Amino acid sequence: MNTIVAPNSRRLGIALWLFLTAAAVFIMILIGAITRLTESGLSMVEWKPLIGAIPPLNHEQWQHVFDLYKKTPEFTQKNFWMELSDFKTIFFWEWLHRFWGRLIGLIYALPLLYFWMRGRIPRGYSLLLLSILFLGALQGALGWYMVKSGLIDIPAVSHYRLAAHLGLALLIFMALIWTGFNLVNTHILSRSNPPLFYHGLGVLLSALITITWGAFTAGLDAGLIYNEFPTMGGQWAPPDLWHLSPEWLNFFENPAGVQFLHRCWAFFFLIMVFGWLGHATVRRGAFPALWALGLMIVIQLGLGIATVIHAVPVGLATLHQAGAVIILFLIVLALFQLQPRR
Repeated sequence: MNTIVAPNSRRLGIALWLFLTAAAVFIMILIGAITRLTESGLSMVEWKPLIGAIPPLNHEQWQHVFDLYKKTPEFTQKNFWMELSDFKTIFFWEWLHRFWGRLIGLIYALPLLYFWMRGRIPRGYSLLLLSILFLGALQGALGWYMVKSGLIDIPAVSHYRLAAHLGLALLIFMALIWTGFNLVNTHILSRSNPPLFYHGLGVLLSALITITWGAFTAGLDAGLIYNEFPTMGGQWAPPDLWHLSPEWLNFFENPAGVQFLHRCWAFFFLIMVFGWLGHATVRRGAFPALWALGLMIVIQLGLGIATVIHAVPVGLATLHQAGAVIILFLIVLALFQLQPRR
């Protein structure tokens, strides 16, 4: 029988703070998805980490930021039809995205400073908590580095930088919840099972690969082609799969190849998840987190199919991205429970 020990109240307070920050990061990822799907990410052409939190407050300020946007490739090549009222809509989502990032910084940094000054940081956690703070600052810089790639010649951000930006957000999210679990209690609901734990690491790697190619698909607008399932252009593989040379480049930069690989890996990931669940069942070690993961991967696959069939509507695509984060949460929760006892 597992022993549940009540966590120290100080550790519980820090854990709750980390879970709150993780929830804010989850919301941030959804806002980022909407920003990308509404093509709002290039509307703010300046990076002002401090005063940039204040939006334009009068007509003159709005006209100033609109005039700056008019000089960008996105306006001259795509959105030259826009009036100020149209610009305000896309500006809102990018401003909200950056504002929420600053808010996360405050949610994390101010309590960290408080806990530090009060000497409430548990032994062994100082460097880890500071590292998460550093990753948050790096994420802001990486976000601007991503935006800059779409302000030069081509009105689209680099899909590599987009994937890196999303990947770092997910790394921060996982670090927050793993640390929070540890602070609540390292043995609470423990189901220590090394074989299942190491099996789960493979599932986690597969999930990250699936999400990476999902980001590539989004960055290349690859979801706007071959809006059918299960075939692509009436074939099992898209007819322009080998459009680029060398051939391997098609899976990184050819929209058809990227969407095809994302589809294939999603099904491989489905098999990985149910293989993990089956392994646990055979060992009589299946538990709620794994069953929830099995259910969630089926829902996620359905959301992905619906998203591509309907040509990437904002609502479905945002739910699809939310599903990816929930799946990561369930994997991390399961791995935490299965980790070998120290």
